[in-house]
Amino acid sequence: MKSRVKWLDNMSFVGESASGHSVVMDGPPEAGGRDLGIRPMEMLLLGLGGCSSFDIVSMLKKGRQNITNCEVEISAQRADSEPKVFTQIHLHFIIEGNNLSDAKVARAIELSAEKYCSASIMLAKTAVVTHDYKVIQT
Repeated sequence: MKSRVKWLDNMSFVGESASGHSVVMDGPPEAGGRDLGIRPMEMLLLGLGGCSSFDIVSMLKKGRQNITNCEVEISAQRADSEPKVFTQIHLHFIIEGNNLSDAKVARAIELSAEKYCSASIMLAKTAVVTHDYKVIQT
């Protein structure tokens, strides 16, 4: 897998993925940016949320669960000094569907965190990563 990040100006960059997609990254004005895009560390959290959600939706569909929505709210703490790595990350999943099995939702989240989500497993090397969930029957 390859990606590329190109400096635009000030503190703005464009990231290009191997699959042909692009995203603008920028810093806040106090760091020389113009606040034109997402912060790079925010992208790490979004990647984590996307990776784990992809796993969970896939597993629930394979388990014949009638899932209609999946959201994850992510909160994180960073170290106070450089390098300001994530030290704590919490993912709160909100899973909606018809006749969802609470046990299957819990198992999908557990499998994603412990076996399938590369982002979660990698970030857990420096941060305490926790999960919880809410099931909404529709």
